[in-house]
Amino acid sequence: MSDAHSVQSNNDNYGFALVSLTSLFFMWGLITSLNDVLIPRLKAVFDLSYTEAMMIQFCFFFAYFVVSLPAGSLIKRIGYKSGVVVGLIIAGIGCACFYPAAAYESYNYFLAALFVLASGITILQVAANPYVTALGNPITASSRLTLTQAFNSLGTTVGPWLGGILILTSATSAVESTITDASSVQMPYLVLAATLILMSVIFAMLKLPEIEDEETTESADIEGSAWNYSHLVLGAVAIFVYVGAEVSIGSFLINFLGEESIAGLEEMEAAKYVSFYWAGAMVGRFIGAAAMQKIAAGKALAFNAVAASILVSITVFSSGVLAMWAILLVGLFNSIMFPTIFSLGVAGLGAHTSQGSGILCLAIVGGALLPLLQGLLADTYGVQNAFALAIVCYAYIAYYGLKGSKIKS
Repeated sequence: MSDAHSVQSNNDNYGFALVSLTSLFFMWGLITSLNDVLIPRLKAVFDLSYTEAMMIQFCFFFAYFVVSLPAGSLIKRIGYKSGVVVGLIIAGIGCACFYPAAAYESYNYFLAALFVLASGITILQVAANPYVTALGNPITASSRLTLTQAFNSLGTTVGPWLGGILILTSATSAVESTITDASSVQMPYLVLAATLILMSVIFAMLKLPEIEDEETTESADIEGSAWNYSHLVLGAVAIFVYVGAEVSIGSFLINFLGEESIAGLEEMEAAKYVSFYWAGAMVGRFIGAAAMQKIAAGKALAFNAVAASILVSITVFSSGVLAMWAILLVGLFNSIMFPTIFSLGVAGLGAHTSQGSGILCLAIVGGALLPLLQGLLADTYGVQNAFALAIVCYAYIAYYGLKGSKIKS
């Protein structure tokens, strides 16, 4: 009888912990997609070129590259729950730093604040993702992670819409001074800072189950390296170009939709349409989860990549409403790419799985580098033509789905 009570108690604890962790996925999704609103706002405030404006995404996603491995070591020492608390505090400090950055009208201060914010979110991701998989039956681990990822997509959908109202509203009013424009980001990010700090206090007080890491005693005797597996290395390249393409498209949407030859939308209105891009990814995850029970992962990935490539091509070579909706629909086909590439990349790695997972996570740095390249193309050839970079990215992902993901003995 006591055993039954213990199992029921564990299930209750796990359920409560999962609900709590889901709120984290929502928050970092919202904060990440706010960058798409921040880019046109700071570009106008500081009179930046597109290349300079893309430093926002560079500083944000470069934090993943710098902080991921140290975060893993930190969480091994202090545990998952404490890792979540530390991540929330650092992210909260990063958001709070937006206030002095706007007060001093310094773009460099904004970039530093973004790096601190992203460092906190990186620690959160490194702690929360394995925490979710460890809470409960291993057989249902992927479904739990998919569910929490869906709430992450909800956050990325809400972020641009909310940011458009809170940050870009002033852009549609009378001509204002630079300091007023910069100050439009202060209150939204102060509210985010307060929310994150409050969440850190709540998580510190919550009684969440402690999960022990499974240490593989034979790990020192493992021969070879994950780098020896071609499908993993090619998968890391696929993650690099996927994250780069997805972030690049989102980063340029508001400016693109504002062009007279496309939709001529004011920034606040354009921001609402950016939500459609991210909402497509959320809807696509549910469709993909059902469809991929009957379709091979590699083929599904290739199909989505080809579809995305065609849509971007339509965007580059057309105009008006057709170009606008073609680029927004790319989000729908982005949906399954990250988890599918990830699962194909670590397939068959055995004892090298954790190393392979780390390599794939480092490849997220594509979100820092490719937007910079697209910014350079936009400054040289125009925003619309710069989207051609994504066509190349999706063509490679299609190759990976059909050929590169095959495991070679």
